[in-house]
Amino acid sequence: MPTIKILPHAEYCPQGAEVTAPAGTSICEALLEHHINIEHACEMSCACTTCHVIVKEGFDSLAPSEEEEDDLLDRAWGLQPQSRLSCQAILAQKDVVIEIPKYSINHAKENH
Repeated sequence: MPTIKILPHAEYCPQGAEVTAPAGTSICEALLEHHINIEHACEMSCACTTCHVIVKEGFDSLAPSEEEEDDLLDRAWGLQPQSRLSCQAILAQKDVVIEIPKYSINHAKENH
């Protein structure tokens, strides 16, 4: 099973974390299953950017993004070339390292 290394984030995982998940699982699903409560205001339906992550390592192992995701990412805070919506970034067999941006475009936090 691939490992997701999450770099430290003051709110979601201050010490950083490493979690495993089966290939075919989205990064968002894997984080939520391991109690890292990343924002996902649209309930993982690819309709917002609150689950935006930056894939520091293993970007090329993820399934390619589709046009809908790319269009949404244009609105994400802190967009970088290796940005993905974690609800759309599906794990393959390789490990990944991600950073959760400090901010999102959401003005209010959802409690999921």
